[in-house]
Amino acid sequence: MEVRPSKIHRYGVYALDRIPANRKVIEYTGERLNRRKAKRRSNDKLTYLFELDSYWTLDGAVGGSGAEIINHSCEPNLVSRIMKGHILYMSLRSIRPGEELTVDYNFTKNEGHTTRCSCGSRQCRGFIET
Repeated sequence: MEVRPSKIHRYGVYALDRIPANRKVIEYTGERLNRRKAKRRSNDKLTYLFELDSYWTLDGAVGGSGAEIINHSCEPNLVSRIMKGHILYMSLRSIRPGEELTVDYNFTKNEGHTTRCSCGSRQCRGFIET
């Protein structure tokens, strides 16, 4: 995998080799934060927070694996799975070399706040929130 400029948003992660379907691609890592610390950091403009459970959140900006750079798509080629306290990105289908890795962020709607989506897929909802 390599990081390079993305048409979706700033930078993205791209496959260098073919990735078969149903394979672990990368683990989302980062600093472990409790709810209070995660709430404070969520106010930053760019955040790389991934909720592990109702108490713990990982901040990929601190000690991240590179998974935090993977962009959102409404028609993703990866899916996130939480297994035994780890966040794994698994391939949904075969991914071609040079293809950008994407995942549906599945953000929930917050009191009228929406984030416009720029994934460009045929299935684009127009917003990142579901």
